[in-house]
Amino acid sequence: MGKVIITAALTGNIHTPSMSPYLPITPDQLIDEAVRCEEAGAAVVHVHARNPEDGKPTTDVEIYREILTGIKSKTNLVVSPTTGGTATMTPEQRIRVVRELKPEMATFNAGSLNFALYPVVSKVEEFKYPWEKDFLESTESFIFPNTFTSLKVFCKTMEETHTKPELEVYDVGQITNLAQIIAEGFLRRPLYLQFVLGILGGIPATVDNLLFLTNTARKVLGEFELSVCAAGRHQFPMGLVNMIQGGHMRVGLEDNLYIGKDQLAKGSYEQVEKAIRFARELGLEVASSDDAREILGLKGSDKVNF
Repeated sequence: MGKVIITAALTGNIHTPSMSPYLPITPDQLIDEAVRCEEAGAAVVHVHARNPEDGKPTTDVEIYREILTGIKSKTNLVVSPTTGGTATMTPEQRIRVVRELKPEMATFNAGSLNFALYPVVSKVEEFKYPWEKDFLESTESFIFPNTFTSLKVFCKTMEETHTKPELEVYDVGQITNLAQIIAEGFLRRPLYLQFVLGILGGIPATVDNLLFLTNTARKVLGEFELSVCAAGRHQFPMGLVNMIQGGHMRVGLEDNLYIGKDQLAKGSYEQVEKAIRFARELGLEVASSDDAREILGLKGSDKVNF
């Protein structure tokens, strides 16, 4: 087995401020959390931006620039921003953060799906900001669009900026989507996949499903590096299984607000520490940020535009 890359997804756009007082919102909070994650042993941080006034997800490139610049100035981390965007944005608008900031790596969602958060509403006693309830309820009718047209736009932009696509796979059919755009010459090897398990609308987070996805991807795509993230309480079991099968692990408050049963994590860094304890108990070596750059074939932090 090679070295294990631990990624920390710092905030996401799934959880809202009312769900945890520890969810980082402002650029300074995200930068500080990235520093703590590096100190804990993470090699990569995955970044979403939020409106610093109320924590609402935003696609403002200048807020991203502030966050990414701050992280780069204080750490050696690989920084991977999202290209998820919002339901009303075109592919060109969603990929703007890559075109303008030219990060070493960015997410690349491999297909469309229902992406539903609305069941969470009943579990929140009181919302801190008015937008939160409406945002969550609206996902009952939300389809996360990632058509072949948009996949090709993303591929073209990432190739132009020499940004590594982190291929987010939410269900098995998305593996064949990747195979198709490889066959058409839009997506190039070597591949870095990340299976995203347990989203309502995607494949459930079970060991059988993880192994099924892994074996299917090997048959269809050949060789690749593989990371796994999973929603909620499935985060650590799925990540642990993937480390056992030779892969990497993502943790962070984007995916799971807890460090243990009924115990809120005080930051993604606590989950990084826990993941690294698991890795070391398995006798695995944890990758540094420079190790991750070598494993994934990244261009280096000196070639970004922030």
